[in-house]
Amino acid sequence: MDAENTVLKKTALNSIHRSLGAKMVPFAGWEMPVQYQGVNAEHEAVRSAVGVFDCSHMGEFKISGSGALPLIQKLTTNDASKLFDGKIQYTCMPNGRGGIVDDLLVYRFSPEEYMLVVNASNIDKDWQWISEHNDTGAVMENISDGMSLLAVQGPKAANALQGLTETALDSLSYYTFTTGKFAGVDNVIISATGYTGAGGFELYFPNAASEKIWNAVFEAGEKYGIVPAGLGARDTLRLEMGFCLYGNDIDDTTSPIEAGLGWVTKFTKDFTDSVLFKKQKDEGTARKLVGLELIDKGIARHGYHVIDEKGARIGSITSGTMSPSLKKAIAMAYVPSGMATPGSTVYVDVRGKLLKAMVVKTPFL
Repeated sequence: MDAENTVLKKTALNSIHRSLGAKMVPFAGWEMPVQYQGVNAEHEAVRSAVGVFDCSHMGEFKISGSGALPLIQKLTTNDASKLFDGKIQYTCMPNGRGGIVDDLLVYRFSPEEYMLVVNASNIDKDWQWISEHNDTGAVMENISDGMSLLAVQGPKAANALQGLTETALDSLSYYTFTTGKFAGVDNVIISATGYTGAGGFELYFPNAASEKIWNAVFEAGEKYGIVPAGLGARDTLRLEMGFCLYGNDIDDTTSPIEAGLGWVTKFTKDFTDSVLFKKQKDEGTARKLVGLELIDKGIARHGYHVIDEKGARIGSITSGTMSPSLKKAIAMAYVPSGMATPGSTVYVDVRGKLLKAMVVKTPFL
């Protein structure tokens, strides 16, 4: 599709981003802020203080009724029966061909009420996939267009936000949530989750409350050095943690076992592709997703070829950047399993020049 002829969706905070001088770019069909003052400054603010990301492009589906859990169990790799009210789970949705439809979060509100949070680029695809396989009578509602999502991330996030809610934020353990009043707005979902590895919260609320909540968050966070942060810093932060980005590190051709997501693949139940993934887990896979650190100077970018010492192409870079925290070039790539051991040497073809790199454990930080 010609991007120039596509009408981009806008989040409810679009005018605020523009007023702050954000550089806006197309992303997954949305016009989104990629940076405000600059990627490195925003990255550093999140690692050391607090930053705010507008993630309202993400999708939210409500799944409810007696058929909700059976449907989620059938379609996802993790064991959702282990959830309790107020608990969140990271999981994958396999595509029946050994690949991944999407990675997502599952929120449990009650034994018969769940919310799935999916990637913006996959909202329509995921909705169609779940709908087509809904033979359990689960009630489905796509609430994506009416919901806004702010990620308030960083070590000072709890202190910055505490004055806006009666919920004791420090007592919300990682991957739990509550629903309550926040900045005077009722029924805000306050979730101890994020995509940065820096700690913090994600806030879900109706679009109509978005400016009120944004302004309240920035007023409360001012003394903690709060800054708005864009997609650029979101990417460098998640990459330092070795978190997968759908469309780069995982997609319809990669299995969760290859991608190092065996920890969210539970064989305590039957699910799409479970037999294949169990075989992969038991017998091993031909390739694995690994972290790379460049030894030679340069940056490995998405799509660059990975070469072995004999000059043979053995894989390609899925994500790569200059790590603002480490001041080193880091990347992720699929390589043959025999070369996936930390310490292994590979080369990255950067515009015809072979740069030496080393396989390292993730997270990089």
